[in-house]
Amino acid sequence: MTSGNASLAFSKGRKGEALIVAVRCQGQGKIKVAVQPVHVSFPLECLAGKVSTTYNQVAVGGADHSGVVSVEAPTAVRWSITIGRGVPAQDESPTTTEESP
Repeated sequence: MTSGNASLAFSKGRKGEALIVAVRCQGQGKIKVAVQPVHVSFPLECLAGKVSTTYNQVAVGGADHSGVVSVEAPTAVRWSITIGRGVPAQDESPTTTEESP
């Protein structure tokens, strides 16, 4: 886990694959995650004393290209990120879970 702002590069995938970004956070505050070059971003509200995880799947044109995921976060929020590739899901919306530490 880390805190503050950071950017992580990801490598090119296969044509038709979706990019999967999972973010886990803990601590009071809001973080913003931006995925380039596909121009996708999403906020995540983090809570003190709870671990929250959000899974997002990006299946738009260009998602198979290499790029960067950037996170803007206050120093009070600890977070981690997992970036992967997979077969695009059908009509699946982002998922958030809350877990006790």
